[in-house]
Amino acid sequence: MKYIYALFFCFSLCFISEKIVAKTLNDTLYLADPTIFVDKGNYYLYGTSSDQGFLVYVSKDLKTWKRKAGNDGFALKKGDVFGNKGFWAPQVFKRKNTYYMAYTADEQIAVALSKSPLGPFKQETLKAISGTGKQIDPFVFTDTDGKNYLYHVKLDRGNRIFVTELKADFSDIIPETTQPCLTGTEPWENTAKTDWPVTEGPTVLKKNNVYYLFYSVNDFRNPDYAVGYATSNSPKGPWVKYAGNPVISKKLLKINGTGHGDFFTDKNGVLQYVFHTHHNNQKVSPRATAIIKAVFVSDKNGGYHLQIDHGSFRFLIEGIN
Repeated sequence: MKYIYALFFCFSLCFISEKIVAKTLNDTLYLADPTIFVDKGNYYLYGTSSDQGFLVYVSKDLKTWKRKAGNDGFALKKGDVFGNKGFWAPQVFKRKNTYYMAYTADEQIAVALSKSPLGPFKQETLKAISGTGKQIDPFVFTDTDGKNYLYHVKLDRGNRIFVTELKADFSDIIPETTQPCLTGTEPWENTAKTDWPVTEGPTVLKKNNVYYLFYSVNDFRNPDYAVGYATSNSPKGPWVKYAGNPVISKKLLKINGTGHGDFFTDKNGVLQYVFHTHHNNQKVSPRATAIIKAVFVSDKNGGYHLQIDHGSFRFLIEGIN
Protein backbone atom coordinates (compact mmCIF):
# COMPACT_ATOMS: atom_id res chain seq x y z
CA MET A 1 0.00 0.00 0.00
CA LYS A 2 2.89 2.36 0.87
CA TYR A 3 4.34 1.66 -2.58
CA ILE A 4 1.03 2.55 -4.23
CA TYR A 5 0.79 5.82 -2.26
CA ALA A 6 4.41 6.68 -3.11
CA LEU A 7 3.81 5.93 -6.78
CA PHE A 8 0.63 8.03 -6.74
CA PHE A 9 2.53 10.90 -5.08
CA CYS A 10 5.30 10.68 -7.68
CA PHE A 11 2.82 10.75 -10.60
CA SER A 12 0.95 13.67 -9.00
CA LEU A 13 4.17 15.63 -8.52
CA CYS A 14 5.21 15.02 -12.12
CA PHE A 15 1.77 16.08 -13.36
CA ILE A 16 1.88 19.28 -11.30
CA SER A 17 5.43 20.03 -12.51
CA GLU A 18 4.36 19.55 -16.13
CA LYS A 19 1.44 21.91 -15.59
CA ILE A 20 3.76 24.54 -14.08
CA VAL A 21 6.18 24.24 -17.02
CA ALA A 22 3.32 24.42 -19.51
CA LYS A 23 1.87 27.46 -17.76
CA THR A 24 5.28 29.20 -17.81
CA LEU A 25 5.67 28.54 -21.52
CA ASN A 26 2.13 29.66 -22.28
CA ASP A 27 2.39 32.82 -20.17
CA THR A 28 5.62 34.16 -21.64
CA LEU A 29 5.24 37.79 -22.69
CA TYR A 30 5.62 38.34 -26.42
CA LEU A 31 6.56 41.97 -27.00
CA ALA A 32 9.31 42.70 -29.51
CA ASP A 33 11.53 45.83 -29.40
CA PRO A 34 10.60 46.21 -25.69
CA THR A 35 11.21 49.04 -23.26
CA ILE A 36 10.68 49.29 -19.50
CA PHE A 37 9.92 52.66 -17.91
CA VAL A 38 10.25 53.06 -14.13
CA ASP A 39 7.98 55.55 -12.38
CA LYS A 40 6.76 55.99 -8.80
CA GLY A 41 7.61 52.46 -7.72
CA ASN A 42 6.14 50.75 -10.78
CA TYR A 43 7.67 49.17 -13.87
CA TYR A 44 5.84 49.74 -17.16
CA LEU A 45 6.56 47.43 -20.10
CA TYR A 46 5.77 48.33 -23.72
CA GLY A 47 6.77 46.83 -27.06
CA THR A 48 5.88 45.87 -30.62
CA SER A 49 2.92 43.50 -30.79
CA SER A 50 -0.07 44.93 -32.67
CA ASP A 51 -1.09 47.10 -35.62
CA GLN A 52 -3.61 48.66 -33.24
CA GLY A 53 -0.99 50.40 -31.08
CA PHE A 54 1.02 49.55 -27.94
CA LEU A 55 -0.04 47.39 -25.03
CA VAL A 56 1.26 48.14 -21.54
CA TYR A 57 2.03 45.72 -18.70
CA VAL A 58 2.68 46.81 -15.11
CA SER A 59 4.80 45.26 -12.35
CA LYS A 60 6.04 46.24 -8.91
CA ASP A 61 8.78 43.63 -8.69
CA LEU A 62 9.80 42.72 -12.29
CA LYS A 63 8.29 39.27 -11.65
CA THR A 64 4.52 39.67 -11.65
CA TRP A 65 3.30 41.42 -14.81
CA LYS A 66 -0.31 42.43 -15.37
CA ARG A 67 -1.87 43.88 -18.47
CA LYS A 68 -3.53 47.26 -18.07
CA ALA A 69 -7.29 47.13 -17.61
CA GLY A 70 -9.43 49.28 -19.88
CA ASN A 71 -8.93 50.51 -23.44
CA ASP A 72 -8.25 46.88 -24.41
CA GLY A 73 -4.95 47.10 -22.53
CA PHE A 74 -3.45 49.72 -24.86
CA ALA A 75 -1.40 52.69 -23.67
CA LEU A 76 -1.43 54.11 -27.21
CA LYS A 77 -4.13 53.25 -29.70
CA LYS A 78 -4.51 53.79 -33.43
CA GLY A 79 -6.80 56.72 -34.16
CA ASP A 80 -5.49 58.81 -31.26
CA VAL A 81 -2.13 59.38 -32.96
CA PHE A 82 -0.28 59.36 -36.26
CA GLY A 83 -0.13 56.03 -38.08
CA ASN A 84 -2.28 53.26 -39.51
CA LYS A 85 -0.02 50.23 -39.09
CA GLY A 86 3.51 49.14 -38.21
CA PHE A 87 3.47 50.36 -34.61
CA TRP A 88 7.03 49.50 -33.62
CA ALA A 89 9.71 50.19 -31.03
CA PRO A 90 8.16 52.54 -28.43
CA GLN A 91 10.15 54.51 -25.86
CA VAL A 92 8.53 56.27 -22.89
CA PHE A 93 10.12 59.12 -20.95
CA LYS A 94 8.94 61.85 -18.58
CA ARG A 95 9.68 65.56 -18.45
CA LYS A 96 8.13 67.51 -15.56
CA ASN A 97 4.55 66.22 -15.29
CA THR A 98 4.18 65.01 -18.88
CA TYR A 99 4.85 61.52 -20.22
CA TYR A 100 6.04 61.14 -23.81
CA MET A 101 6.07 58.14 -26.10
CA ALA A 102 8.35 58.16 -29.14
CA TYR A 103 7.40 55.42 -31.57
CA THR A 104 7.36 54.21 -35.16
CA ALA A 105 4.27 53.91 -37.37
CA ASP A 106 4.00 53.70 -41.15
CA GLU A 107 7.84 53.64 -41.11
CA GLN A 108 7.96 57.16 -39.70
CA ILE A 109 8.64 58.48 -36.20
CA ALA A 110 6.11 60.32 -34.05
CA VAL A 111 5.81 61.52 -30.44
CA ALA A 112 2.61 61.33 -28.37
CA LEU A 113 1.82 62.73 -24.90
CA SER A 114 -0.05 61.53 -21.84
CA LYS A 115 -0.70 62.44 -18.21
CA SER A 116 0.03 58.85 -17.15
CA PRO A 117 2.46 56.10 -18.17
CA LEU A 118 -0.65 53.94 -18.64
CA GLY A 119 -1.87 56.35 -21.30
CA PRO A 120 -3.81 57.15 -23.27
CA PHE A 121 -0.96 58.67 -25.28
CA LYS A 122 -2.37 61.10 -27.84
CA GLN A 123 -1.47 63.85 -30.30
CA GLU A 124 -3.39 67.08 -30.81
CA THR A 125 -2.24 67.02 -34.44
CA LEU A 126 -1.74 63.59 -35.96
CA LYS A 127 1.69 63.98 -37.52
CA ALA A 128 5.15 62.46 -37.80
CA ILE A 129 8.35 64.36 -37.17
CA SER A 130 10.34 65.91 -40.01
CA GLY A 131 13.03 64.05 -41.89
CA THR A 132 13.80 62.43 -45.20
CA GLY A 133 12.89 58.91 -46.26
CA LYS A 134 11.82 56.11 -43.97
CA GLN A 135 12.71 56.61 -40.30
CA ILE A 136 12.24 54.04 -37.51
CA ASP A 137 13.44 53.00 -34.02
CA PRO A 138 13.48 56.28 -32.07
CA PHE A 139 15.43 56.79 -28.86
CA VAL A 140 15.32 60.18 -27.13
CA PHE A 141 18.33 61.11 -25.01
CA THR A 142 18.56 64.29 -22.93
CA ASP A 143 22.13 65.26 -22.10
CA THR A 144 23.28 66.85 -18.85
CA ASP A 145 23.34 70.26 -20.54
CA GLY A 146 19.63 69.93 -21.33
CA LYS A 147 19.97 69.32 -25.07
CA ASN A 148 17.70 66.66 -26.55
CA TYR A 149 18.87 64.17 -29.16
CA LEU A 150 16.92 61.71 -31.26
CA TYR A 151 18.85 58.57 -32.17
CA HIS A 152 17.01 56.72 -34.91
CA VAL A 153 17.36 54.52 -37.98
CA LYS A 154 17.09 55.63 -41.59
CA LEU A 155 16.48 53.07 -44.32
CA ASP A 156 19.18 54.26 -46.69
CA ARG A 157 21.50 51.67 -48.29
CA GLY A 158 20.93 49.63 -45.15
CA ASN A 159 19.42 50.23 -41.74
CA ARG A 160 21.77 52.99 -40.58
CA ILE A 161 21.74 54.77 -37.22
CA PHE A 162 21.58 58.58 -37.22
CA VAL A 163 21.37 61.29 -34.57
CA THR A 164 19.67 64.67 -34.72
CA GLU A 165 18.90 67.38 -32.20
CA LEU A 166 15.31 67.77 -31.01
CA LYS A 167 13.43 70.92 -30.16
CA ALA A 168 13.01 71.59 -26.44
CA ASP A 169 9.35 70.53 -26.49
CA PHE A 170 10.08 67.32 -28.49
CA SER A 171 7.66 68.49 -31.19
CA ASP A 172 10.15 68.07 -34.05
CA ILE A 173 13.79 67.71 -35.00
CA ILE A 174 16.27 70.41 -36.02
CA PRO A 175 16.93 69.10 -39.57
CA GLU A 176 20.33 70.68 -40.16
CA THR A 177 21.77 68.81 -37.14
CA THR A 178 21.14 65.32 -38.55
CA GLN A 179 24.22 63.17 -39.07
CA PRO A 180 25.12 59.45 -39.33
CA CYS A 181 26.43 57.41 -36.40
CA LEU A 182 26.85 53.75 -37.34
CA THR A 183 26.40 51.20 -40.06
CA GLY A 184 27.21 47.49 -40.26
CA THR A 185 30.82 47.11 -41.32
CA GLU A 186 32.19 44.20 -39.26
CA PRO A 187 31.70 40.48 -40.00
CA TRP A 188 29.57 39.82 -36.88
CA GLU A 189 27.32 42.72 -37.92
CA ASN A 190 26.42 41.18 -41.29
CA THR A 191 26.68 37.43 -41.07
CA ALA A 192 24.41 36.98 -44.11
CA LYS A 193 26.81 39.16 -46.17
CA THR A 194 23.88 41.11 -47.55
CA ASP A 195 24.06 44.34 -49.55
CA TRP A 196 21.66 45.85 -46.98
CA PRO A 197 23.49 45.69 -43.60
CA VAL A 198 21.36 46.31 -40.53
CA THR A 199 22.20 48.44 -37.49
CA GLU A 200 19.12 49.36 -35.47
CA GLY A 201 17.46 49.61 -32.04
CA PRO A 202 19.73 52.38 -30.67
CA THR A 203 19.91 53.11 -26.92
CA VAL A 204 22.32 55.59 -25.33
CA LEU A 205 23.83 55.72 -21.83
CA LYS A 206 26.33 58.25 -20.47
CA LYS A 207 28.97 57.53 -17.84
CA ASN A 208 31.86 59.80 -16.79
CA ASN A 209 31.34 62.02 -19.85
CA VAL A 210 31.55 59.07 -22.23
CA TYR A 211 28.56 58.16 -24.41
CA TYR A 212 27.70 54.51 -24.97
CA LEU A 213 25.58 53.78 -28.04
CA PHE A 214 24.08 50.28 -27.96
CA TYR A 215 22.69 48.81 -31.16
CA SER A 216 21.46 45.58 -32.73
CA VAL A 217 22.70 44.06 -35.98
CA ASN A 218 21.64 41.60 -38.70
CA ASP A 219 18.03 41.26 -39.82
CA PHE A 220 15.78 40.49 -36.82
CA ARG A 221 14.80 37.19 -38.49
CA ASN A 222 18.45 36.13 -38.57
CA PRO A 223 19.44 33.79 -35.68
CA ASP A 224 22.59 35.96 -35.40
CA TYR A 225 20.64 39.08 -34.39
CA ALA A 226 22.89 40.45 -31.63
CA VAL A 227 23.83 43.51 -29.55
CA GLY A 228 27.02 45.54 -29.41
CA TYR A 229 28.01 49.06 -28.49
CA ALA A 230 30.24 51.94 -29.48
CA THR A 231 31.62 54.87 -27.48
CA SER A 232 32.24 58.55 -28.07
CA ASN A 233 33.20 61.70 -26.19
CA SER A 234 30.32 63.51 -27.87
CA PRO A 235 26.61 62.62 -28.31
CA LYS A 236 27.16 63.13 -32.04
CA GLY A 237 30.24 60.94 -32.36
CA PRO A 238 32.52 59.90 -33.92
CA TRP A 239 31.85 56.43 -32.51
CA VAL A 240 34.39 53.69 -31.80
CA LYS A 241 32.99 50.17 -31.70
CA TYR A 242 33.82 48.08 -28.63
CA ALA A 243 36.45 45.43 -29.37
CA GLY A 244 34.55 42.84 -27.31
CA ASN A 245 31.36 42.99 -29.41
CA PRO A 246 28.87 41.38 -29.45
CA VAL A 247 27.90 41.57 -25.78
CA ILE A 248 24.56 39.78 -26.27
CA SER A 249 24.21 37.00 -28.86
CA LYS A 250 22.92 33.49 -29.50
CA LYS A 251 26.40 32.14 -28.76
CA LEU A 252 26.35 33.69 -25.29
CA LEU A 253 22.70 33.00 -24.38
CA LYS A 254 21.95 29.83 -26.39
CA ILE A 255 18.80 31.34 -27.89
CA ASN A 256 18.35 32.80 -31.38
CA GLY A 257 17.53 36.38 -32.32
CA THR A 258 18.74 38.29 -29.25
CA GLY A 259 18.46 42.06 -29.50
CA HIS A 260 16.65 45.38 -29.87
CA GLY A 261 15.95 46.52 -26.35
CA ASP A 262 16.42 49.30 -23.85
CA PHE A 263 18.24 49.87 -20.57
CA PHE A 264 16.61 50.76 -17.28
CA THR A 265 17.76 50.97 -13.68
CA ASP A 266 15.66 48.93 -11.27
CA LYS A 267 14.56 50.02 -7.79
CA ASN A 268 17.70 48.44 -6.29
CA GLY A 269 19.96 50.53 -8.52
CA VAL A 270 20.82 47.59 -10.80
CA LEU A 271 21.21 48.31 -14.51
CA GLN A 272 19.17 45.92 -16.67
CA TYR A 273 18.50 45.48 -20.36
CA VAL A 274 15.11 44.38 -21.67
CA PHE A 275 15.12 42.89 -25.18
CA HIS A 276 13.52 40.24 -27.37
CA THR A 277 14.56 36.83 -28.66
CA HIS A 278 13.10 34.54 -31.26
CA HIS A 279 10.05 32.55 -30.14
CA ASN A 280 12.36 29.55 -29.94
CA ASN A 281 15.29 28.19 -31.94
CA GLN A 282 12.96 26.85 -34.63
CA LYS A 283 10.53 29.78 -34.95
CA VAL A 284 10.98 33.57 -35.13
CA SER A 285 7.61 35.04 -34.12
CA PRO A 286 5.98 36.00 -31.88
CA ARG A 287 9.19 37.17 -30.32
CA ALA A 288 9.63 36.62 -26.58
CA THR A 289 10.56 39.31 -24.04
CA ALA A 290 13.53 38.89 -21.70
CA ILE A 291 15.73 40.87 -19.31
CA ILE A 292 19.37 40.60 -18.30
CA LYS A 293 21.56 42.45 -15.77
CA ALA A 294 24.53 44.63 -16.69
CA VAL A 295 27.23 46.61 -14.92
CA PHE A 296 29.93 49.09 -15.89
CA VAL A 297 33.39 47.72 -15.03
CA SER A 298 36.54 49.85 -14.90
CA ASP A 299 39.33 48.90 -17.29
CA LYS A 300 43.11 49.32 -17.20
CA ASN A 301 42.92 52.56 -19.19
CA GLY A 302 40.83 54.33 -16.58
CA GLY A 303 37.60 54.01 -18.56
CA TYR A 304 34.68 51.63 -18.35
CA HIS A 305 33.26 48.83 -20.39
CA LEU A 306 29.84 47.26 -20.01
CA GLN A 307 29.73 43.73 -18.67
CA ILE A 308 26.61 41.62 -19.21
CA ASP A 309 25.66 39.06 -16.52
CA HIS A 310 24.63 36.28 -18.89
CA GLY A 311 23.61 34.07 -15.96
CA SER A 312 20.86 36.53 -15.02
CA PHE A 313 19.03 36.10 -18.35
CA ARG A 314 15.34 35.26 -17.96
CA PHE A 315 12.09 35.57 -19.88
CA LEU A 316 9.27 37.77 -18.61
CA ILE A 317 6.06 36.03 -17.66
CA GLU A 318 2.52 37.33 -17.46
CA GLY A 319 1.60 36.33 -13.93
CA ILE A 320 4.25 35.06 -11.52
CA ASN A 321 7.75 34.58 -12.91
